[in-house]
Amino acid sequence: MLDFKEQNDIERKYFERDFSAVDILMNRMREALITGKKLNLSDLNFDGVIDFTPSETLIYITLYQAGRKYIRYGCKRDTVEATLNRNIEMLRKNKNFSEYKLEDVDNCRIMLEYIISRRKVDRNKLQSVTFDENRFEIGIDGLELRKDGVSYYYMPTDAITLSHMGLSSAMRALVKRTPIGKMTNRISERLKILKDSPDYECFLIRSRVFVSFKDKALPLYRGNIRYTEFSYDILLNQVLKSIEWCVDHMYDDGRFLYYYECSDDTYEDHEHPGRPLDRLYYNDLRHCGGIIACLRAYQLTRNEKYLNGAKRGIDWSISISQPQETKWGTGYYAYYNKKAKLGGTGVLLVAMMQYRTITGDHSYDEYIKGYARHVMSRVYKNGEILGYYIHPEFQGGQPLEEMNDEERKATFSFYYPGEALLGLGLFANRFEFDDELVKEARRVGEIALDWLVEERPKIYADQFTALPSDAWLMQAIEEWAKDEHFRKQTYFNFVFGDANTMLEKMYKHDDSPYIDYEGGFYYEYGDHYFPDGARCEGLVAAYYLARFLGNKELEEKFLNGCKTAAMCQFHLFNSAENNYSHKNPSKSLNTIRFKATRQWVRVDSIQHVSCFFARLFMAENEFPVK
Repeated sequence: MLDFKEQNDIERKYFERDFSAVDILMNRMREALITGKKLNLSDLNFDGVIDFTPSETLIYITLYQAGRKYIRYGCKRDTVEATLNRNIEMLRKNKNFSEYKLEDVDNCRIMLEYIISRRKVDRNKLQSVTFDENRFEIGIDGLELRKDGVSYYYMPTDAITLSHMGLSSAMRALVKRTPIGKMTNRISERLKILKDSPDYECFLIRSRVFVSFKDKALPLYRGNIRYTEFSYDILLNQVLKSIEWCVDHMYDDGRFLYYYECSDDTYEDHEHPGRPLDRLYYNDLRHCGGIIACLRAYQLTRNEKYLNGAKRGIDWSISISQPQETKWGTGYYAYYNKKAKLGGTGVLLVAMMQYRTITGDHSYDEYIKGYARHVMSRVYKNGEILGYYIHPEFQGGQPLEEMNDEERKATFSFYYPGEALLGLGLFANRFEFDDELVKEARRVGEIALDWLVEERPKIYADQFTALPSDAWLMQAIEEWAKDEHFRKQTYFNFVFGDANTMLEKMYKHDDSPYIDYEGGFYYEYGDHYFPDGARCEGLVAAYYLARFLGNKELEEKFLNGCKTAAMCQFHLFNSAENNYSHKNPSKSLNTIRFKATRQWVRVDSIQHVSCFFARLFMAENEFPVK
């Protein structure tokens, strides 16, 4: 493992510097762009802030404005002043320059980016798997291709502004900017021409970046603003603002806006491309996650807006519910996209029970009992919970009342059982008006939990990964442990074992190759980091379980791990400061992205992070908040 401590200490200290000179510079650049007058920088000292090498330091100025494609110009001259003046001159000559309202500091944002290092590499050896001299790190590294004295650039910030992830995306964009881009429209052919051409030299480049925000110049890292310490104020703000965004963008029928691409203001899901706008893909499980997020926000604030959003979401879920006869009476299951998934009904039961617990409203009790009956009916005689009740590829799309071993294995889901058992645990512990059904829920729940903890690892060993992922089951066990009968050491070992492994598979302060990796997860050291709210819901559940059991050592360990992970995830939030390049920043404001540089937002990318944040906030703060 490489030692990154020294390089990261240097990087962290850079962001502690006084950038007031750049604030002044940015305002003067704006004025020069408006008036056309030359910049005079003789009174400004950029030492330690802008490292400039005459005729070597390439500086770009980029203009961003809502609804417009960005315009950019970059060059190299003998001084910072001469370089910037040339950039300004050429931007003002751009045919689209008049569309940019430089006077409007909120709407027209200016980016200053300059190259600080340049290193020749063999482009055929570039990779993003291990930390060595050939690693390309998206958003940190850029690329330069040079032929016949002419350079073509993919700047580090292109990753976040173009919603890219990985070396292949960067190389595809870069080769299009070279003369090869005019030879063919086929991406594969362009890349082959480049591969076969010995004339293109390749360089890895790095840059420093500032973006205007009102009268300030914000320093960026990986194209993003920097969060340098954990803060409950930041945590709470991101919870409430992101969930408010979900509520504000609900459809009339009670569904959430499922998917949004911030970079280009579109709604086409990357996993389901080509669908018409009136039939975009929707997922009933993630819908229920949106309901749970609304309830968390209501729990924190008692703001009726969040509760109304949750109720609208619940009513939509009820509208897709179908009856089923079980040995305990009428059951109900969620049926959508021609499937009845165990997780669909399980997460719906979670949402309904949380709604009932938080509000005291018992008006949905018959549906709640029905969902509990359905979950119980899907527990096989050996304790395995069957993943689907209806699947169009099995038994002609009819209810899967009886399944052979092959069918059970083919429809096995790693996540659905945890979701279902969390719902059933909430029902068993908190539903007080049907003693017989609750008793049965406990009996069936124990059989299923025993199977998941003891037998699943043997039968489905291939489903387990180096980085634990069953956060739903971790939450389920936390809930079931409130019943003394379910305080089994095997259950606790599962939760605490997975939580400990998560912390082991988390980039630390001194082994993070990049300063924003700290708190992110990996499967294998060298992976691009995962700022993963879904897993952290399991980690925070482990904290609550340790606290409930009075294990102070684990309680403190998991709480500190949650805080470190949360600080990493702060960077996924699209604030007013860092949504500068989005086509419609007023719409992308307050969303939470999937990845560090991808601009994809989905209801669950918000739900998982916000629910993790909400529970972490509740760990040490009183609520409702004022």
